[in-house]
Amino acid sequence: MGEVWQATDEVLGRAVAVKLMLAQSTDPSGADRFRLEAQTAARLSHPHVVGVFDFGTWDGKLFLVMELVEGDSLASSPAQPLVLPAERVAVVAAHAAAGLAAAHRQGVVHRDIKPGNLLMDAEGTVKLADFGIARFVDDPSAGLTTTGQIVGTGLYLAPERALGKPASPASDVYSLGCVLYQLLTGHPPFRADTATALLYQHIDSAPTPPSRLGVVLTPAFEAYLLSLLAKQPEQRPPAQAIADWFGSGAWREYAPRPAAAAMPPASAPPAGGLRPGGHGPGAPAPSSAPRGPGSGPMAAPVPGPPSAPTSVAAPAGGAGRRRAPEPRSGGPSTGGALAELSRRRPRKTAAVAGVVAFVVFLFIGMAWLS
Repeated sequence: MGEVWQATDEVLGRAVAVKLMLAQSTDPSGADRFRLEAQTAARLSHPHVVGVFDFGTWDGKLFLVMELVEGDSLASSPAQPLVLPAERVAVVAAHAAAGLAAAHRQGVVHRDIKPGNLLMDAEGTVKLADFGIARFVDDPSAGLTTTGQIVGTGLYLAPERALGKPASPASDVYSLGCVLYQLLTGHPPFRADTATALLYQHIDSAPTPPSRLGVVLTPAFEAYLLSLLAKQPEQRPPAQAIADWFGSGAWREYAPRPAAAAMPPASAPPAGGLRPGGHGPGAPAPSSAPRGPGSGPMAAPVPGPPSAPTSVAAPAGGAGRRRAPEPRSGGPSTGGALAELSRRRPRKTAAVAGVVAFVVFLFIGMAWLS
């Protein structure tokens, strides 16, 4: 439809891109479509949409002055396909979806989302270009094409459009899903020898999950990508939701996080018989040290002297409580038990000692008076 040249805006002194319309003798609506592209792009002002600065006629030819993107498109040849890692594809998805969302908010459907219409600059920013066959949702007559012709690129055509239905924002989402699939795998989700067979695949066939083709991808990323390729338009997420989802990094989630499992009771015996220290199956296991909040897995107990007092870990459901050591054969003496009690319950021990001293002094006083 036209050729693009790099030029200089002599008034503002900036580099621009000039799209010059070529003679279109076989397409009488070419001039109207070119004018529509200028009007459509002029309605959009967004970081992820190529901006339009001017429109006019020179030497009998229409021209369009646009923002110059210092970079290249994402198009590639089948012999040397462009394959990107998931990290970069997620960036492409977020940027392209944000541009589409801006267009959809203005009632504009692009209708020709493909790698060649996604431009990436030197900083990695992706911008939508070429609104030449776009249409306004509220003006069906704005889609200026030959009667009965399905416009767009067959490799990225939504099923409803293959059936001859009007394009909608969901159609752009499907096309974007096809582009993302190609950037991950090196080829579109559907390929066929004839255009008719290709259209039938879009309508009836399910795409092969990229993970089955050897693509390293999180299940969350793959599931969301396949939702963009849903056959029914209402089952696809809107463009803004896509931009938010990829921009938030949710695609990095490997799998839904399972709920935290309850800790097994400390009294559960390990596989393989007796515990160190002579405990048999069913007896509580001694802990090498009390566990604090956020501590790691419990270390294996180290055997100690038979008479050394040990603390017992609280079973699940009684977190935060500690039990006094139970008497054991060959354990500490009565004096040692009192010392341990005094250490663990100093206030109660002091109260009991005070009562005992009062009673002793009372008896001594009564005996002295008598």
